[in-house]
Amino acid sequence: MTVPFKTGLCYAALAACLVAVPLSDANAQKRKDKKKDKKEAPTEAATAPADKKEGPKKLSEVVKKCKAYPGLFTMYQDTTSGTAYLLVRNDQVDKEYIYFNHVTDGVLDAGYFRGAYGANGVFSVRRYFDRLELVGENTSFYFDDKNALKRAEAANINRPILASQKIEAVNDDNTAFLIKADDIFLGEVLGQVKPSPNPNSKPGQSFDLGKLSKEKTKTAAIHNYPENTDIVVEYVFENPYPVRYGSSAVTDSRNVSVKIQHSLIEMPKNDYKPRLDDPRVGYFTDQVTDMTSPAATPYRDLIHRWHLVKKDPNAALSEPVEPITWWIENTTPHEFRPTIKAALLQWNKAFEKAGFKNAVVVKEQPDDADWDASDMRYNVLRWTSSPIPPFGGYGPSFVNPRTGQILGADIMLEYVFVTNRLQSGRIFSTAALGLEEADTELVDNRHFCNLGSKLHLNNMFGAQVLDALEGSSAIEVDKDDMIKQSLYYLVLHEVGHTLGLNHNMKSSQMIHHKDIHNRAKAEQLGLTGSVMDYPSLNLSADKEKQGLYYTTTPGPYDLWAIEYGYAPVDEGKLRTILARSTEPALTFGNDADDMRSPGKGIDPRVMIGDMSGDAVGYAIERVELVKKAYPTLKKKLITDDQSYHELRNAYLVLTGEHANSLRVISRYIGGVYVDRAFNKQEGATQPFTPVPAAEQKRAMKAIANLGFSPDAFNVPDGLYAYLQTQRRGFDHFGRNEDPQIHARVLMIHQDLLNQLMHKNVWERITNTQLYGNDYNLHNFATDLTGAIFKADLGKSVNTMRQNLQQEYVDRLAAIVEGKESYDHVSKSAAFSQLKAIQSMIRSSANAGDAATRAHRDHLKYKIDIALEAKKG
Repeated sequence: MTVPFKTGLCYAALAACLVAVPLSDANAQKRKDKKKDKKEAPTEAATAPADKKEGPKKLSEVVKKCKAYPGLFTMYQDTTSGTAYLLVRNDQVDKEYIYFNHVTDGVLDAGYFRGAYGANGVFSVRRYFDRLELVGENTSFYFDDKNALKRAEAANINRPILASQKIEAVNDDNTAFLIKADDIFLGEVLGQVKPSPNPNSKPGQSFDLGKLSKEKTKTAAIHNYPENTDIVVEYVFENPYPVRYGSSAVTDSRNVSVKIQHSLIEMPKNDYKPRLDDPRVGYFTDQVTDMTSPAATPYRDLIHRWHLVKKDPNAALSEPVEPITWWIENTTPHEFRPTIKAALLQWNKAFEKAGFKNAVVVKEQPDDADWDASDMRYNVLRWTSSPIPPFGGYGPSFVNPRTGQILGADIMLEYVFVTNRLQSGRIFSTAALGLEEADTELVDNRHFCNLGSKLHLNNMFGAQVLDALEGSSAIEVDKDDMIKQSLYYLVLHEVGHTLGLNHNMKSSQMIHHKDIHNRAKAEQLGLTGSVMDYPSLNLSADKEKQGLYYTTTPGPYDLWAIEYGYAPVDEGKLRTILARSTEPALTFGNDADDMRSPGKGIDPRVMIGDMSGDAVGYAIERVELVKKAYPTLKKKLITDDQSYHELRNAYLVLTGEHANSLRVISRYIGGVYVDRAFNKQEGATQPFTPVPAAEQKRAMKAIANLGFSPDAFNVPDGLYAYLQTQRRGFDHFGRNEDPQIHARVLMIHQDLLNQLMHKNVWERITNTQLYGNDYNLHNFATDLTGAIFKADLGKSVNTMRQNLQQEYVDRLAAIVEGKESYDHVSKSAAFSQLKAIQSMIRSSANAGDAATRAHRDHLKYKIDIALEAKKG
């Protein structure tokens, strides 16, 4: 309405003027104006465009009211308007630099959290007449200098112009050029700030930042150093009419600020030699393809590692010229500092295998330090206590993409890790199960590590079991020891990431089940082959036999991996190191291989939350341990003059651990053991070996007894009525307050069926028959149907089993009806099971109570529809 309103005023004023002037006077005025126009008409020469545009201003003139920030790229900021400028010297043009950004503060609802690492790439500065350009460089391809194709290396490879800025001013000798920095940093020129919309999300399903405000977004700080320039920008997003308001961490969802630090870094000048990746060991990498190689795998992927150089190159063991120095931030609780320092220094054991003494140094940041963790020159271990903790620990690093050299790193730890509470925002049906998808997609999750959250739930489970199994005051000592070991493990793990190591989810298989509580063996060798795993809490039902809860030293794999990555040796020695990959303690499998998600991965040994060389046996014992903890819950956790919230949490944690154990067991059905050893490598087996049929059947029997049986989720009488959360305002508004027990158990059953009935698993079972699998799809499906139906044939079916049976039939029907893209063998197997269930129902048609008969009638109806559809 604003524009028409202003237009109306203009027309009204014009009309008023026309009415106020008499017509005769108007004509006389018109004749005068013509004479005046003719007299004052400019000459042709005067109206001709200038031959030369006005050049840039003098540098001194533009920056006279600015504060200077000298450094790699000297910056200026106008003290009145806040406008920022960037100065580029002539000798900085046509050179490459490294760009990196990270979040200095944000809110998780928007996908940002303090310390989150973002874009990391290479750019160059180019001059184009009166403009300076920042050009993104592609580092993904390699051309051998000796190959003629090197001359065509720029063909069909994009080098985007990220920014093109007019030169605002030059210095007196024309060797330095000033451009506006605001146009580069206050927008999304160098890196996307607002995440792209998820195409799978419905409108209003996720938190929406809105539009970037040009008026409110500002340069919050400038830090400049000889080798890097840092610009902190507060991006403000406006959403006048939000659909989702976010958590309590979002003060006003109409205006959300995210602070991001942009770092421009000088390309390192040193003798660093890149080291190539190998599939048998797990490092973070920059992927590079050799475009001049005829090999089937023309990979020159660069592993991420620090630049360590021996002070004495001839010594077998030497201190480095420059060690990897860690600072414990002054936000760290004092009681944690000794444990953290000890864990950090444990990595020196691994570096000694690579020939370095005291490679890792630890210092504490004083309270009066004149620097903070945002200064990329310092590697800092930091603590936060966030409203919605995104992790328990997070250890990213940033690198030179041209070489893989790690330039800096941080470790973020969340205080929730050591608390006895579930993270906020989880509803009853999913809490502590590890099944839920995050409400928010993190802006950049390449470095994301969720170990801390896993350890937190482990410790909550351990605390419940320790409380349940013993009532003495000594139990607090056990809890303290468990938490201390878990913190030790968390720091070891996150430091491992900052050294370049990615996850090794296969390492928990190292020690045999019978030796898993041998403390002396674990202290010497390690409880797991690597600290880069997500292991189960190693908890014994017999306190006298309790070993280590978590490993407290880098394992054999870690020592070997660091030797490969850091030992200053030639290619021949590296091949000798890699030849050891077939040793059982050095086995490796990372997130790309792991089976935490249904239908993903194929090797059941590459799994989170498992333990020992007999993960199935260990998981069975874990479920039995859960059941032992139930009877004493009410007695231990209902306290006078307190709510029942702690009891509720205990139930959630215990059933969550039950679910996690079943999940581990389920992966052995249809699983394939993977060996990535190279051809003719000593100790190598065939690449793919199906899990033996006996082991698959053992896993199926365990799931039948512990997951699907009528009493699988029985708890002592009277427990459910006390699973109440402590009321807080209107927090339960809009959803039922009573505990949704059936929904929780059904979700556990659904999680199992997601794996056991996944199309990838069914097709894999059939495929692996071609190379050794003796447990065919028909036999497996028959066993699965029996586990879900046989125990209560001719009897009443409890309501939890009713949900399970309905869910199973729905999935079989979907396969038969072609609603899911299963192969023909799978469809035939599903058809066969529907027929078998149909027969079972007929034989039990009149058995059980009225609810059971209605349930079976419903099943019969569904099966009839599915089979009729199949006929059609």
